[in-house]
Amino acid sequence: MSSTSFSDWLQARVEQTETVLDQSLPPVSQEPARLHEAMRYSVLGGGKRVRAALVYAAGEAALQGKPMAAAQLKALELAAAAVELIHAYSLVHDDLPCMDDDKLRRGRPTTHVQFDEACAMLAGDALQPLAFELLAQMPIAPALIVQAITQLAQAAGSAGMAGGQAIDCESVGIALDRDQLQEMHSMKTGAMLQASVLLGGIVAGASSTVRNGLEEYAQAVGLAFQVVDDILDVTADTATLGKTAGKDAADNKPTYVSILGMDGSRELLGALNEQAQLALRPLGPAAARLMQLADYIVGRNH
Repeated sequence: MSSTSFSDWLQARVEQTETVLDQSLPPVSQEPARLHEAMRYSVLGGGKRVRAALVYAAGEAALQGKPMAAAQLKALELAAAAVELIHAYSLVHDDLPCMDDDKLRRGRPTTHVQFDEACAMLAGDALQPLAFELLAQMPIAPALIVQAITQLAQAAGSAGMAGGQAIDCESVGIALDRDQLQEMHSMKTGAMLQASVLLGGIVAGASSTVRNGLEEYAQAVGLAFQVVDDILDVTADTATLGKTAGKDAADNKPTYVSILGMDGSRELLGALNEQAQLALRPLGPAAARLMQLADYIVGRNH
């Protein structure tokens, strides 16, 4: 592993992703200008870029210490940008009045507040196909491109993120048990985080052994991310979160904290982190960044 500190490595991946996103999004000078402005507003200038970082880290793990070819780096950049575009589209739609009706995202007015509902809806609609356009441009074997597109499509669709959101909307005020909650979150939040890890492996040509480790890691990290979100919704303030704190409880939504309590949620979080780290041990030093990302996800405060 490089001697670069994790914080420096992560910052470099954030900047790398911002650059690719900036270059990939249509300019405001191009018509329809207002739509393009809303798309850029929704994507740029904020976000932890955890999903993008997972793509890069999984790519490093898949290479098992071998040098990264220029084509592989370009493909990882496009895949990282693609998952962030899907994530941004999901946030724009989640925040709409017909969904979570949120006014704040990443410390700024949500897209429908800054623009209007119709423009926000269309911005999200346009970000989604752009993500697949980027995957189609990856300079790797066509068979790997097909695998990557399929992986992201399934993670974002009715068997993944969109389906999980549908269950979430239907579960307001309903007492879900732990298994039902886990199923919902494995779709709503976990599927896209898992796809980010698996995309990195696909793009870098991971062996079957490495892919197995990545899958186990991704399942644990995807669930851990949501457990942290549920804890922070209770413990953090709006300024720290960059979005409205306490909204899950206010909307009577089922969460890990509401079902397991704070202590139980923290205990689950620790177990998931341990599970993620164990999954990576067979991958050796090449998986060090993924291990650090698991610690980062578990320890984040926003």
